Amino acid sequence: MDSRQSPAPHIEDGVFLAFVLVVSIAFALVIEPFFAAILWGVIAAILFAPVNQALMRGMPRRRNSSAALTLLLIIALVIVPAIILSIALVQEATLFYAKVQSGEISFAAMFAQFQASLPGWAAAFLERLGVTNFDTVREMLSQGIASSFRTVATQALQIGQSAFSFLMALGVMLYLTFFLLRDGPRLAALLDQAAPMRAVHRRALIDQFVIVIRATIKGSIVVAIVQGVIGGVVFWALGLPGALLWGVLMGAFSLIPAVGTGLIWVPVAIYLFVTGAVVKGLILAFCGMFVIGMVDNILRPILVGRDTRIPDYVVLITTLGGIDLFGFNGIIIGPVIAALFIATWNIVTRMRSGADGLEGPLTEETGAA
Repeated sequence: MDSRQSPAPHIEDGVFLAFVLVVSIAFALVIEPFFAAILWGVIAAILFAPVNQALMRGMPRRRNSSAALTLLLIIALVIVPAIILSIALVQEATLFYAKVQSGEISFAAMFAQFQASLPGWAAAFLERLGVTNFDTVREMLSQGIASSFRTVATQALQIGQSAFSFLMALGVMLYLTFFLLRDGPRLAALLDQAAPMRAVHRRALIDQFVIVIRATIKGSIVVAIVQGVIGGVVFWALGLPGALLWGVLMGAFSLIPAVGTGLIWVPVAIYLFVTGAVVKGLILAFCGMFVIGMVDNILRPILVGRDTRIPDYVVLITTLGGIDLFGFNGIIIGPVIAALFIATWNIVTRMRSGADGLEGPLTEETGAA
């Protein structure tokens, strides 16, 4: 071939790569409105893939039937209970709001009672801080709420106001889950072939993605459900109003490492102490520390094991950052990005040191999830 014609293939390759990039971005923009539905469809398919594989072993030539049965199981175990809980939660929140509006539950009176029960030095300290009435406290709290929690609340309100969009997204998620369950291995093989990486790196990152998804769901969502249920039962047993609402909030806050459910039960326990309900305060504090708090320490290692080795401070920062950027979906996206970041740099480190590949999900030095 004439040397003068050699640059042509490079130009054509560059144009083609640019075209691939543009088409990929366009495709991402098209599916962006259903990003959450696609994400949770992928998560459901990954979590229930072992169930689908077990059914496939029983009827190897009936992939459609296996995927359909697995999808029905997902609806029965996840979707229906979530809808029932959402309806009950809306009713509970409506009733609680009505009590606040009618004055049956008065936060101003509660704060006045709390302030009157404080010793002199504590009252003087609050006065130096400028906390002299409930309106001041409410203003200070509203200014101090993290933007991530405001994002979650906003998205929850939008879901409630747009039932049609929610149902459409749910339908897309279930529809996609069916095909991911049925064709998952073939799609994974195509992705493995198409990704422009070395095979060992490509498979390490794909394996890490699957591991982190499963570990995050098992280690966070299941623990959140258990802690929320226990917290709601404790609140109900103590006769505190809005037990279901507080239980759901405890479950939601438990997804945040380090602080978790304490953001709910600690202020309530303090209030019970200073208002004279010492026995209830002691019971709540005991249950919070030794029952609700220990659930995470006991269940998470059993459910997750050492599949992921991400330090708690990394999980905390990436979870809050994920919530701020992606709303509720950030609970999953944040830790997944963190795990892939660590895994990627682990590959880079091994490449620079002469090794080629990644032996484990993450390095041992990163700590325990």
